[in-house]
Amino acid sequence: MAENKGVLIFCETKEDKLAAIATELLGCGRKLADDLGQELSAVLVGSGLSDLAKEAIAYGADKVYVVDDPQLKDYQTDSYVSVMEKVVGQAMPQIILLGQTSIGRDLAPRLAFHLKTAASLGCLELAIDPRSKLMLQTKPVYGGNALAVFTADSFPQIATVRAKTMTPLEPDPSRKGEVVKVDAALDPSTIRTKVLEKVAEKVEGIKLEDAEVVVSGGRGIGGAEGFAQLEELAKMLKGAVGATRPPCDNEWVPAGAQIGLTGKIVAPELYIAVALSGSSQHMSGCSGAKTIVAINKDSEANIFREARFGLVGDWKKALPAFTEKLKELLAE
Repeated sequence: MAENKGVLIFCETKEDKLAAIATELLGCGRKLADDLGQELSAVLVGSGLSDLAKEAIAYGADKVYVVDDPQLKDYQTDSYVSVMEKVVGQAMPQIILLGQTSIGRDLAPRLAFHLKTAASLGCLELAIDPRSKLMLQTKPVYGGNALAVFTADSFPQIATVRAKTMTPLEPDPSRKGEVVKVDAALDPSTIRTKVLEKVAEKVEGIKLEDAEVVVSGGRGIGGAEGFAQLEELAKMLKGAVGATRPPCDNEWVPAGAQIGLTGKIVAPELYIAVALSGSSQHMSGCSGAKTIVAINKDSEANIFREARFGLVGDWKKALPAFTEKLKELLAE
């Protein structure tokens, strides 16, 4: 531990900007680094990264390692693990944080194996133990029915963090930091796969993960026709429609609308839960919502334990009345 100091954030990029998960991790990492009294570093891996180092510094980084190489334009396991090993060897961090994304889920355990350390995936909270100075890693266990706190005494400590569980800092363009360029020095023969094509998910309106209002339905909606009513309400509130797993499995809504342990994580200002029971698997995907409003005919449904406001009744009667009243209020 004496040799390992500081916090290192793997910053993903999207459309020539830092991805939202990167700014969230920088906010979390800043707090961890301050609690340790150590430095916060970020690493940018890709091609044509231009001014992203300045952006990372504005969001809290003290130092940014930049690995810019045309061969790193697209994520590829072998090359990214190799590059991250090189950066970690140079930075010698105590903690490494990645997003619980398709990239982070692939990269974190492989990097941990190469570094002969441990990795915790899908964390919801991170903190520093004031006594041991180890990172306390809180994550759901037993299918989301409980939360457990893990620590690791091997270094660096590696964790992935779920999106929307951390809050980014307000960017400060006046912050100063150090930028370190790292030579990728990749051997093309070691790269065993390549990206042939990228297909972007087509989303109409607001993306589910970015919506400030989410109207979500469960098995009790009964079919695709019911979700059309949820869509109407979501549009009025400038939000998005989500669902539990059964509606997605039954193809009432696209698979991308699934919220929960095996779906997407959302943290909107308002979450309207319609005809869903509130299982732990689903709630693990929306527990970060600021306000939950539930409509369910079963007064014993678990969703009422999670909701701030609840209405016991048939959604087919309650939702139209709610929608009409909302129209009146919006028209005023």
